[in-house]
Amino acid sequence: MQQRILGRTGRNVSVVGLGAWQLGADWGSVSEDDALAVLATAVDAGVNFIDTADVYGDGRSETLIGQFLRQGGLRERGADHGITVATKMGRRVAQEAANYNMDNFRAWNDRSRANLGVDTLDLVQLHCPPTEVYSDEAVYDALDTLVEEKRIAAYGVSVETCDQALTAIARPHVASVQIIFNALRLKPLERVLPAAAAAGVGIIARVPLASGLLSGRYDEHTTFAADDHRTYNRHGEAFDVGETFSGVDFATGLAAVRRLAPLVPSGATMAQFALRWIIDQPGVTVVIPGARNPEQARANAAAADLPALLPDQLRVVTEVYDDLIRPQIHHRW
Repeated sequence: MQQRILGRTGRNVSVVGLGAWQLGADWGSVSEDDALAVLATAVDAGVNFIDTADVYGDGRSETLIGQFLRQGGLRERGADHGITVATKMGRRVAQEAANYNMDNFRAWNDRSRANLGVDTLDLVQLHCPPTEVYSDEAVYDALDTLVEEKRIAAYGVSVETCDQALTAIARPHVASVQIIFNALRLKPLERVLPAAAAAGVGIIARVPLASGLLSGRYDEHTTFAADDHRTYNRHGEAFDVGETFSGVDFATGLAAVRRLAPLVPSGATMAQFALRWIIDQPGVTVVIPGARNPEQARANAAAADLPALLPDQLRVVTEVYDDLIRPQIHHRW
């Protein structure tokens, strides 16, 4: 699979990674066997970047990834695959800026190191903290200290808004920015992606399928389990509504997907088209779709094999966004 350098980490990562939120919680039940099979299938398909967080299943996602890495998940496949595991920290406490401090950082890092079974975390990202955290000098001083202590090799941020991303990109040691970016969330194209490319900061595109909307498998009759955030966070009841269906009204999202469906190349799926669209955008390093079973992991990785999209296909994506989505969400994030 094609690889790109992940910003200031200097690491080569596959253009399609694996988002491991599903392996923890909030997407319905995923068994341990299925989770380990997802990891194995993704790695076999060329994926070498896995994104998780300390709160995904209260550490379950990190622990399963650590189990896979420790119990021969890579050795069985031959040589070292150069896996990069990115985790996130900050959502284990009340979302107050004062909680983003050195003592908490060390405690959170130590917990993640234990869960993953490593001495040094490859990449740690602040997990969508309060806006003022992104411009707090003490926070970056603390993160630099964690690098010096070899608790972490590099650090980045995960953001909700483009303004937060731009603030982080301006910092000299921020290695990467993780941001919601997909065919229903185009705002990062305007300033964030160009700024990141100019600064040498990696871009990790999250929520790439708009919580499954861009899979093309949903309709007006689709329902989700009670423990699935697409049920309990539909209107932002639990966390930022932008994390669920990218903040797009479900009915509007369905209408947009139906207009995009004719663009899907023969032999490809809607989800693969949506992932290929992200890969083709200048400035994107890696896209991190999730998977709840091996078939999804294999299909997601195969999006990297599709040819680059044509100008007419790119134009229609923009037109659909401008017609249906822009008035609803562009000003929000």
